Amino acid sequence: MASEKRKEFFRFIKFALFSASAGIIEILSFTLLNEFTGWGYWACYLPALVLSVVWNFTLNRRYAFRAEGSYARQMLLAFLFYLVFTPASTLLGDWLADTVGWNEYLVTALNMIANFVLEFLYDRFVVFRGQVDTNDIARKKAS
Repeated sequence: MASEKRKEFFRFIKFALFSASAGIIEILSFTLLNEFTGWGYWACYLPALVLSVVWNFTLNRRYAFRAEGSYARQMLLAFLFYLVFTPASTLLGDWLADTVGWNEYLVTALNMIANFVLEFLYDRFVVFRGQVDTNDIARKKAS
């Protein structure tokens, strides 16, 4: 039991580090678009989010969750998460930044925190359910 908790703790740490790298990609992309295009919040946020999602999913599937299984099925499940999260965070972010007047970087940071927490839980218990620690990396470590 203690080893399972330890394994999950380190899985979470790996997820956090990959998510941080995705966060850097997202904030740099957002900043470039926000500062140099004159576009509204949503037009800067959406491409930055897509870049970070692809990066984060790919690395976390391989190294944090060490999952095999159908890549297409897992990506579809991740897509379903973002089918809900993306419009909700985009509309709320646009409203907070462009209507209420909140700082767009604060809004983006709040969206990134919500994304981090919700995505970990969704990935762990939905996307990779029953497939955690099944890839070649996990098998090598177990032998």
